[in-house]
Amino acid sequence: MDIKNKTVLVLGGWGLVGNAVIRKLVPENPKKIIVTSLRKDEAEDEVKRLQAEFASKPAGYFAPWWGNIFVRHELKDSDRLALLEDAASRRILMQDTMEELGDEILHNSSIYKLLMEHKPDIIIDCINTATGIAYQDLYTTYRRIKKTIERNPSAEEITAETEKLICTQYIPQLIRHVQIMYNSMHQAGTNIYVKIGTSGTGGMGLNIPYTHSEEKPSRVLLSKSSVAGAHTLLLFLMGRTPEGPITKEIKPTAAIAWKRIEFGEIKKGGKPIEMVEVPLEQAISLTGKLKLKLDTKFPTSGNKLKSVFIDTGENGTFSRGEFEAITAQGQMEYVTPEEIAVDAIYEILGGNTGHDIINALDNATLEPTYRAGFMQHWAVEKLEELEELHGANSVAFELLGPPKLSKLLHEINILKLIHKGMRNIISDTPANLSAKALEYLQNNSKLRNEIISIGIPILMPDGKTLLRGNDIKIPPFRGDHELEISDININLWAHDGWVDLREKNMKAWQTRIETIIKEAESISTTDTSSMHVRTKKYWSNFEKIDIGKVVGWIFIKEEKGERMKA
Repeated sequence: MDIKNKTVLVLGGWGLVGNAVIRKLVPENPKKIIVTSLRKDEAEDEVKRLQAEFASKPAGYFAPWWGNIFVRHELKDSDRLALLEDAASRRILMQDTMEELGDEILHNSSIYKLLMEHKPDIIIDCINTATGIAYQDLYTTYRRIKKTIERNPSAEEITAETEKLICTQYIPQLIRHVQIMYNSMHQAGTNIYVKIGTSGTGGMGLNIPYTHSEEKPSRVLLSKSSVAGAHTLLLFLMGRTPEGPITKEIKPTAAIAWKRIEFGEIKKGGKPIEMVEVPLEQAISLTGKLKLKLDTKFPTSGNKLKSVFIDTGENGTFSRGEFEAITAQGQMEYVTPEEIAVDAIYEILGGNTGHDIINALDNATLEPTYRAGFMQHWAVEKLEELEELHGANSVAFELLGPPKLSKLLHEINILKLIHKGMRNIISDTPANLSAKALEYLQNNSKLRNEIISIGIPILMPDGKTLLRGNDIKIPPFRGDHELEISDININLWAHDGWVDLREKNMKAWQTRIETIIKEAESISTTDTSSMHVRTKKYWSNFEKIDIGKVVGWIFIKEEKGERMKA
């Protein structure tokens, strides 16, 4: 893809890799570069520095944006720990992560607002997503809630700590992040998304010697690797989604360095480390219990910790000794951000660096095979043979899911039992189809009871009467044992997983079958090439109905669920 005259969004543009990416992007002449960071001052300072470095670029060429992309827009400038301590904010975080993704959650997200404002053609995501999610540290949250339970807490305390525990769950946050990112890019018209990922351990194994003051290997560090791996596989799926952006990920497996080497204040969390003044005579005696938090803090001297340091961006500020140790041969070693940037841009331009892990997974996974495709029709023939032998009708068991699959299979099966061929179905009236379907089920208790026994209710033609078994799959249980019955809900539930005998559903089936026939008949009889699959022969010249083929067509055409890569 050409970068020239395109709008490029660099997430984490203030950071080490993001900064290198932007500087390598400018020679490609994009129309505009949006530079993001967590903090306002970081984003604005970076834009000022870039404008000074690339003075020939017009005002507004570099646009700053700041905030936390993992929360809704109204909370993006708030400290996450502060959000967790506030009950109202906590509940917003829970809702935005745990509820089904709808327009309210999507449109209020900071990512959506950002993408709708700038409509980027290209996104290069340099944020260390795995760190941002995993370093919320579920284990510390667990220890805190364990201690709370041990001291006979109030219901209010238990509620607060439980909510915090929910808010620090890694996988739901990651899933929601990817869902929002995908949907936002889809609506913004983004063409390509490149993720700069992480292995979580700088390329080292379970023997990694760097811990978080706990066991080796650190569970917090392994959580980061786990989130990073889960993120990669979600991006793998995103890359296999038709009409989605081209998706790539470059995953460095080494420490990344460096941004600057200087003498100055050493900062932690954006704040200088205060020097504490503690005379030797105030050394404590190691008897009894060691207090992790002092009753009275030692005074600071007013001085800040200053030294020579190397700034490795998000990975931290290291002393000479620390940097020398972790980058030594046989340790993490390191890769420069410029090398990562070059790979990212080359991949966008259509090159093949060999470092795109999504492409690597594509090449390494075991795809559908010729042998399986060759044998598929034999399996179907054997199933059909056994159906005839045992007088059985093998339609759906609702063990695979989703309920809509079972619903659709049973509906087209009922129509098949009423009218053997497709043309007979479309030549009837919707009212007759509805009446005949009801009559058939009234006279066939075996089929009727099979349907309701697998959790699929049957909505009668009047739209007000439901035949159901002990369990129903739709609506799903989400904490409420009773739900309001309304026309909107009935239509939603019938669409998702009820066998629907209403006249309007029969009309919908007729429209589907008419479309199938028109598609097949539009293929010229002289076209015997390999281009077409669903020909009149595939559909048995419309004289026989294979219910699985019909529902497969529906999932491709209506549900937009076609497999992108064979």
